[in-house]
Amino acid sequence: MGFFGSSGIRRKVDFGLLELALKVGFVLGKSSKSVILGWDTRTSGEVLRYAFSSGLLSSGCLVYEAGIAPTPTIAYTCRNFPAGAVITASHNPPEYNGIKLVNPDGSAFDSSQRQRIEEEVLRNVFELSSWDKLGRSQPYLTAIEAHMERILKDFPPLKLKVVVDCGCGAGSVITPFLLQKLGCEVVTINSHPSGFFARPAEPREENLASLIKMVRASGADVGLAHDGDADRLMAVDDKGRFISGDKLLIILAQSLQAQRVVTTLDASMSVEEFGFEVERTKIGDPYVSEALRRSGDFGAEPTGCWIFPKVSLCPDGIYAAAFLARVASEKKLSALVDDIPSYPLLRESFPQRALDLEALLVKLEALNPVSVNKLDGIKLSFSDAWVLIRPSGTEPKVRVTVEAKSKRRVWELLTQVSKILRKER
Repeated sequence: MGFFGSSGIRRKVDFGLLELALKVGFVLGKSSKSVILGWDTRTSGEVLRYAFSSGLLSSGCLVYEAGIAPTPTIAYTCRNFPAGAVITASHNPPEYNGIKLVNPDGSAFDSSQRQRIEEEVLRNVFELSSWDKLGRSQPYLTAIEAHMERILKDFPPLKLKVVVDCGCGAGSVITPFLLQKLGCEVVTINSHPSGFFARPAEPREENLASLIKMVRASGADVGLAHDGDADRLMAVDDKGRFISGDKLLIILAQSLQAQRVVTTLDASMSVEEFGFEVERTKIGDPYVSEALRRSGDFGAEPTGCWIFPKVSLCPDGIYAAAFLARVASEKKLSALVDDIPSYPLLRESFPQRALDLEALLVKLEALNPVSVNKLDGIKLSFSDAWVLIRPSGTEPKVRVTVEAKSKRRVWELLTQVSKILRKER
């Protein structure tokens, strides 16, 4: 297995990561005359960005340093550069760090780009540029301002109260200020860029108790939460209820008046019920971005990744924050949430070191699915439900997701699939 995942490099910080950053920087610099570089607030950001930057410089690349900046900010700024990079581990815990590489259109490096870099690093042949051809670094201090100005162009002045929880991550340097410029009354929590996350970085419901409490106590119209690099956004409605990613997807797509929506295989079946033309991709926002290159008005992964292709092909939690604030200023989010059906959904993981998907499919066909999709694992679709079975890319596990139109049906399918998987172990 290579050192890249679909969303870049992520691992616990150690000397091996510093060495890898140096080598990846060198290989990237060989093919890019200049790179825009930013980093999130993690305490390891400084040491890792120096290692990565040294690799770029040693290959003769020019490095433009944007400082602490969200991934979508670097992705937007990258339109002026051959490539961009962010030192971040996104929603992973603070002891992790990593590298995201982005293209000028904001999309993450695709599988062929990642493979090329991995092959070059593994060849382990590195030759320092001559003294007169080494690269130079210089500050690039307008990235946040440029991203903010681009977002402000799309929205009128807003009158509402917003609570923002940036998780002490990179969103702290832009989202509260953007919303204030839009005219919002902004209450902030965990919005100082310390790098010591005041809550787990991933903006899941169980991690947002403080935000929920503050929305209820302050009478705010909406609560907004980022992960470590602010490519994700999740929200709390005016009643202090966490909004699921599937419902948020529908609210955003409807408000955007999107015709064609690109989302992942694990998004709710309710998306199709709202009349969008839907394209499903493998799990992971880079696959959504890839599909949006061809066509689409809006891209989404219900973990909190919202892609607005007219801005860039990077999930943009900052733009999504402004967009959702506008929606909340026009109608109570709680009313929009209540208009969307809630279908029972269950997730389970099973220890599994190896899995023969074709042999498994033969047994799963006994469940009489209407259709089978093998794009990413096995997805069984029924008239009233679906099941997705995927081997984990990071652990010796098989992940199962089941959604159905009734609690009885969702438990029935999970039980049946569980029995089949246990026999396969």
